[in-house]
Amino acid sequence: MEDNAWQMVEKKGNQFVVNDRPFYVNGFNTYWLMVFAADQSTRGKVTDAFKQASSVGLTVCRTWAFNDGQWRALQKSPSVYDEQVFKALDFVVSEAKKYKIRLILSLSNNWDAYGGKAQYVKWGKAAGLNLTSDDDFFSNPTLRGYYMAHVKTVLNRINTLTNITYKNDPTIFAWELMNEPRCTSDPSGDKLQSWIQEMAVYVKSIDPKHLVEIGLEGFYGPSTPNKVQFNPNKYAQHVGTDFIRNHQVLGVDFASVHIYADSWISKSISDAHLKFTKSWMEAHIEDAEKYLGMPVVFGEFGVSAEDPGYNPSFRDNLLGTVYKTLLNSTKKGGSGGGSLLWQLFPEGTDYMDDGYAIVLSKSPKTSNIISLHSSRLAVVNSLCTWKCRWGCRKKQ
Repeated sequence: MEDNAWQMVEKKGNQFVVNDRPFYVNGFNTYWLMVFAADQSTRGKVTDAFKQASSVGLTVCRTWAFNDGQWRALQKSPSVYDEQVFKALDFVVSEAKKYKIRLILSLSNNWDAYGGKAQYVKWGKAAGLNLTSDDDFFSNPTLRGYYMAHVKTVLNRINTLTNITYKNDPTIFAWELMNEPRCTSDPSGDKLQSWIQEMAVYVKSIDPKHLVEIGLEGFYGPSTPNKVQFNPNKYAQHVGTDFIRNHQVLGVDFASVHIYADSWISKSISDAHLKFTKSWMEAHIEDAEKYLGMPVVFGEFGVSAEDPGYNPSFRDNLLGTVYKTLLNSTKKGGSGGGSLLWQLFPEGTDYMDDGYAIVLSKSPKTSNIISLHSSRLAVVNSLCTWKCRWGCRKKQ
């Protein structure tokens, strides 16, 4: 791809644009790319993942730009980095560009995997801080400082392979503040809201060019009691997140929502999962249009092969439901900005499978569904310019 065509993704109203053309996203998650790139024996799997994703027209990958205090840690202790692992992240970014794939880079984790907020709390305790809960990550000034220092280091990183600073690299689609933040110790949502407000503005102060999103699962909270009916269960409104309020923060460019009917409603597969998926998506697309004026990306969705009653055709139906719901929005120029399936694996990485892995070469039917959706979005992305605003009624 010509460098002059490889420009930053921007947001205009409720759509993503590149070069003033719409950019609807069909993408995927492969969270472990940096860790695999850190070892020569597994680095080839990073290339395989991008190559296979590219073959079915996927254009955005979400992956971790953190690994705190763990095996092959990027950040070994606050502000102390392993240069070899950072070079591995450099490789992921440079390799993504070769396959015309853009990256959403997540900067931290709510969960313990790869360190997460629990590791920051451990570091704080080791430094003598009086901390009582992992949620102190959101409120303690020292821990906020640790996180901000990490953000600053990653955004200002100069890629050793391309010589481009991350904050200037169009290969990066967006920064994600955290994977699935929750603050259950404060169901009012105030503690997490304050953290989002500070961090979104902080990221923008270093890097005003890139888009920023939070990484939320999309649960409705106390600020919208009329919306909690759309939540998958009663518990969801008490985890300290608040979809509409959280996304009305200065510096946040688009909304993030995850879809896991098999985690949230019932493990056993049923058509109720598909019904929930459709209504969950439609509610958030409508809210993004009505109240937020921004695109929404369904940043994780999938179904586990380990669920009772699972079969591959159900997974295909789930993909079809997500893609169809998004296309209905796209046709109207709506806020449905795209989706990222959880998760795409190349062959030979089965030992990393959490049940949700899709190996394209082993799933030709699934491959075709993904590829068809990519083609449909590519038509919209190539034929219509922002200025057109569907004046052609898309007769083409």
